[in-house]
Order: sequence, then structure tokens, then C-alpha cells
Amino acid sequence: LAGSRADVNPDEVAGVIWKYFTELGSNAKDTVDQLQQTEISKQLNTLLKSNLQTVSAYAEDLQERLVPFAMELKARMEQDSQRLKEQIQRELKELQAKLAPYADEVHQQIGTNIRQLQAKMSPYAEELRSQVDRSAGELQRALEPYAAELREKLQDNAQSIQASLSPYADRLQQQIDGGVESVKERLSPMVDELKAQVEQSVAELRRGLSPYAQEVQDGLNRQLESLSLQMERAAEELRSRLASSSEELRAQLSPLAQELREAAGGDTESLRQRLAPLAQQLEQRVGQTVEAFRQQAAPFGETFGKQLVQRLEEMRGKLDTGAAGVEDHLELLEKEVREKVAAFLSTVPPPQN
Repeated sequence: LAGSRADVNPDEVAGVIWKYFTELGSNAKDTVDQLQQTEISKQLNTLLKSNLQTVSAYAEDLQERLVPFAMELKARMEQDSQRLKEQIQRELKELQAKLAPYADEVHQQIGTNIRQLQAKMSPYAEELRSQVDRSAGELQRALEPYAAELREKLQDNAQSIQASLSPYADRLQQQIDGGVESVKERLSPMVDELKAQVEQSVAELRRGLSPYAQEVQDGLNRQLESLSLQMERAAEELRSRLASSSEELRAQLSPLAQELREAAGGDTESLRQRLAPLAQQLEQRVGQTVEAFRQQAAPFGETFGKQLVQRLEEMRGKLDTGAAGVEDHLELLEKEVREKVAAFLSTVPPPQN
């Protein structure tokens, strides 16, 4: 049971709760009250079953506790959301008033931070592009021998070809899986490095702006926390996009192995007729698929850098106008929700035997 509790990821539970509640706003009010408890119960049940398939008693007990907690949290969120929105707007107005006499210096400080961030991101964007190119090239070279091997197999007798096709398809699939995992292992650490640079950039901005906001540090800190959360979200979106592109690469390549397995299961007489086109196309199809991945994933670093600059520009605009954006309080509210869920899960006892 102690081990099973560790399998419950508080961030995943919080993600389910937050996603569900943010979607409630698009439903009609009369259906929300009827569906909300049933639907959140279903979503939490799906998550817990996927993580706790072997400890059903704990999963059931946890869900019984989680659903009432989630419904109570929803009511608190509605109150906290309005409170936080008003607080951020008030603090931002005060911050704008305090910074107004130093508008030129503040603009210059944020402009310097933007240029420094761009300078930091550029090498990482290039490195990410290089890693994508290198990984894609290595995967393509690793798969190239399989096309030649398949062409050689066509010279054997039909029975020999058929007997060797399934092991050949298995090896091809293993090479595809291993290659895709290698791509993911190379690219994911780069996101962690980018996040570290983002944290450093926000810390530098804090040091640069603090002297101009001596009496309104709370407001400045909250704006910078919101900025940091938005940048972290962009970094995690980058990680997700890289992982999704890698999995898409796997999904595009895996049918090649499946086609070979299907060919092996057919009649022996028409085996060469079915395999000949695949032997001719295998290298080309691999090349086209890998190149599509390269074209899709290589620019992700540059896009990420532009997102960060946009966030800084938006913050400069908010300090000029004193008007908060919707994302300000939503990011902070989601952070509070995740903290509350983590705290709740840490206090749930295991069920009694």
C-alpha cells in the first residue's frame, strides 16, 4: 500500500481536476450541476485505475475521498478566483503608479532582459535543431540496411523468405522503437536546460526591477511569479511537442514492420509479388518519414524563444497600462490548486485491512 500511494502522481490528479473545472465554464448551468460530480468521478476513476490496477482497495478508498474533496475545492476555486483576480488588478495598479516615474529605466531594464534572453535562447535553439538533425540522421542510417536486407531476401526461395520475415519484422520494429527512444532521450534534457535559463532570466529581471518597486514588492513578485509560471508552461509544452513528434515518428514507421508481418502470413506463391514493392519503397518511405519529423521538430526551439519574448513584452505592456491579463490569475490559481491537491493526497491514510 505504501508503494501504491507513491504511484499516485499529485500533479496528474491536479491536472484532471483543473482540466475538468476549466471545461465546466463551457457547459450550460443547468447541466453542470447534474453532471459535474458524475463526470469528475469518472475522470478520477480512469486515472486511478491506470495507476493502481493492482491495489483496487486503495484506489476505491482514494476515489471516495477525492470526489468530495474535488467538489469542495471547486466551490473554493470560484471564490479564490475572483479574490485573486481583484488582488492582482489592485497590486498591478499600485505597481504601475510606483514605477511610472521610472518608466524609461523600467523599459530599458526589460528591453535588456529581452535581449539577454534572446542571446541565451539562440544557442539552445540551434543546439536543439542540431540534435534533431543528428538524431534523425542516425535513425535513418540505422534503418537503411533493412531495405538492402529485404532485397537480398527476395533472392531466396519462397519458403525461406516466409520463415525469416517475422524475425526480420521484429528486428525492424525493435530498431524503430530503440531509435525513437534514443531521440526522446537526447531531446528531453535540453528542455531542462532551457527551463534553467528561463529561471535565471526571471531572477535577473527581479533584481533589475526591485530597486524601482521598493514599496510594492508583493505586486512585483506576483507578476514575476505569473511570468515564471507562463514560461515554465511554455517549456513543458515544448517537451510535450518534442515527445509527441517522436511518437508520431514511431507511429509512421511501425506500419512498415506490420506490413512485413502481414506478408509473412499470406500464401507463399504470391509472396515475392507482395514484397517487391515494399523492398523498393522501404528506404524511400523511411527517408520521407524521418525528414518530415526533422522539418516538424527542428524549429521548436526558435518558436519557444519567441514565446518567451512575447511573455516579456506582455509584462512590459501590463506595467505600462496597469491592466492584468486573464492568464495572470489563472496561472496562479492553478498553482494553488496543485498545491492543495498535493497536500490533500499526502494526508490520505491507506485503507484499513
